[in-house]
Amino acid sequence: MREGLRGLTTRGKSFLACAVAMAVLSFVFAEKDLLRVAILIAALPLLGAWYVGRTRYKLACTRTLEPHRTPVGATARVVLRLQNLSGLPTGTLLLEDRLPYALGSRPRLVLERLGRRQASSVAYTVRADVRGRYEVGPLVVRLTDPFGLCELTRSFPSVDRLTVIPQVIALPSVRLAGEYAGTGESRARSVAVHGEDDAATREYRYGDDLRRVHWRSTARVGELMVRREEQPWESRATLILDGRALAHRGEGPTASFEWAVSAIASIAMHLRHSGYRLRLVTNAGVDIDATEADGDGAILDHLAEVKLSERGDVAGLIDLVRHRSDGGMIISVLGLLTPAEAELLGALRASNTTCVGFLIDSTTWLNLPTAEREEADQAHGAAALSLLRGGWRTVGVRHGDKLPGLWPQAARGSQGFAWRAAMAETVTTTAAGAGRPGT
Repeated sequence: MREGLRGLTTRGKSFLACAVAMAVLSFVFAEKDLLRVAILIAALPLLGAWYVGRTRYKLACTRTLEPHRTPVGATARVVLRLQNLSGLPTGTLLLEDRLPYALGSRPRLVLERLGRRQASSVAYTVRADVRGRYEVGPLVVRLTDPFGLCELTRSFPSVDRLTVIPQVIALPSVRLAGEYAGTGESRARSVAVHGEDDAATREYRYGDDLRRVHWRSTARVGELMVRREEQPWESRATLILDGRALAHRGEGPTASFEWAVSAIASIAMHLRHSGYRLRLVTNAGVDIDATEADGDGAILDHLAEVKLSERGDVAGLIDLVRHRSDGGMIISVLGLLTPAEAELLGALRASNTTCVGFLIDSTTWLNLPTAEREEADQAHGAAALSLLRGGWRTVGVRHGDKLPGLWPQAARGSQGFAWRAAMAETVTTTAAGAGRPGT
């Protein structure tokens, strides 16, 4: 009852003030009828406070997010289910779910009445244009009596998290060479030469099945040799995201870094659905493996929260990639590079490693004067040339380019980029000639 009295609304307090005034007038004018009216007026807010206070601790609430993970720009449905656990019906329930600013304004919903032991559900939708992980809740319920004389607020502590992942774009199916790597007892070999049945041998170990003894090798070596287990082959890829703040331009959802994050997410999902085993590496020290148990969640959840880093350099990124080499191919989405940094990345390409680099010219996200634009284009061409010389497949990215249109270029060999190398060589030679005195 005390809680209910503290929850009196302005209307309820006005009723009590009116009742007190009527009671005073009844004594001043010796009118008993005014006292009866005062008692009736005072009874209404008091009954409302008792009624609301009675049902305050008899509610249960559950929240469901459909789905828990949604892409940027898509909507998610939030379902609130309230159940009246008391034996008395409730009054009007005013619901307000707390949301972060990025998900929009707080929804305000109304439930007219819940009978005893009755449950009811209401739903609303949210949309985020910025990726991230957001808390939905807690739910605030305002309980009122039918006359609006008393209102109490109850907050349910439960909070759910909505993950807004980068936009994932469908990519055309292309054949990427150099993606196979082996696991098991032997090192990776070329599928084209050996196929899936690896007939290589090794020395006999205690417990090996004698039916696996390879007698020809045993006679040649002079000790018992057995066939190796069948070599399982799988497609592997290491994805590299360049998150250096100096390498990107623009702000908000249209920045070049957001293009890079969306590209990595799209490539990751495309390769995952094609049966690849993935590893994600960023310059912030992140090294994630996408296992079958994790599904798409491990990489997407990280990409939902990844941010630009003021720290980190290309050398540190290369060290992290080399720290644990799983074979397969390397696909990078890179920002601005100097020729020296591009040469360092070129060292990642081993003799049997295919490296694909989507080189973003993030200066195209800015409106630059003509002279600065020419200088930026020359710097971008020089970095692309360094990657091409290092054996990388380089795909240039400018503002407005769409990843599905660029993706088929990742499947072409170095011959497909010969003309780009020639153009970059011409640009570099021209720039050097222009810098000489008397040219």
